[in-house]
Amino acid sequence: MKTTHRIATRKEWLAELRELLEAEKDLTRRGDEVRQRRRELPWVLVDKEYRFDTDEGSPSLADLFRGRSQLLVYHFMFGPDYTAGCPSCSTIADGFDRLVEHLANRDVTLWAVSRAPLPKLQLYKHQMDWTFPWASSFRNDFNSDFGVLFTEEQQRAGAIAHNYPRGGYAMDANGTPKAVRQFAARCGTDASTYMRDRPGMSAFVLKEGAVYHAYSTYSRGVDGLCCAYQWLDRAPIGPNEAGPGYGVYEN
Repeated sequence: MKTTHRIATRKEWLAELRELLEAEKDLTRRGDEVRQRRRELPWVLVDKEYRFDTDEGSPSLADLFRGRSQLLVYHFMFGPDYTAGCPSCSTIADGFDRLVEHLANRDVTLWAVSRAPLPKLQLYKHQMDWTFPWASSFRNDFNSDFGVLFTEEQQRAGAIAHNYPRGGYAMDANGTPKAVRQFAARCGTDASTYMRDRPGMSAFVLKEGAVYHAYSTYSRGVDGLCCAYQWLDRAPIGPNEAGPGYGVYEN
């Protein structure tokens, strides 16, 4: 079998692997530092009332904690005009069912939250054979308040800076990349409509009856939440995707 990839002896391979290992160890240490800084961020009081639509009724944001002190929300891209969930978000969500149990054992509750009306979410959830908790924010401002929803006017003006203004990604619908158009088509909508909703995750803490916003990340910041890609990144050829990959929005 012929290959164009560089071939080495075991000794040569081991020498390069050891060099790579040093880089991987350095990356791990840098990750530890970033995680500590993330935990040291100040908290912001959430004094706005939100009511969600769920299988159990219309809980408040505080109710989503389910008696625990920490809440993680995955901002799942599923707008009211979509007919299916975002493919990338769906790939990430495929790992939620078992993860929910492990997080709950550590005083953390995980929810997915999307703008689509609850019946749409329930149908898609059934089709995907998922059981994790999923709430609809169709009747509140949760998505816009936490940076994952933008108006058509903002889009037309090219005034969107997702993932915070500093280093954000301007998302004008004009000149939309082919990959985004492909994702939009798989969601049963056009690229402009698809791009008004954004992916991300937010973390909240419940302390003495008050809810605080602790952290949010967007765009490529959610890459690490995809269990499949942690494995694919270590495969010899990588994700090996013929179509759009998980990092189509921002480098």
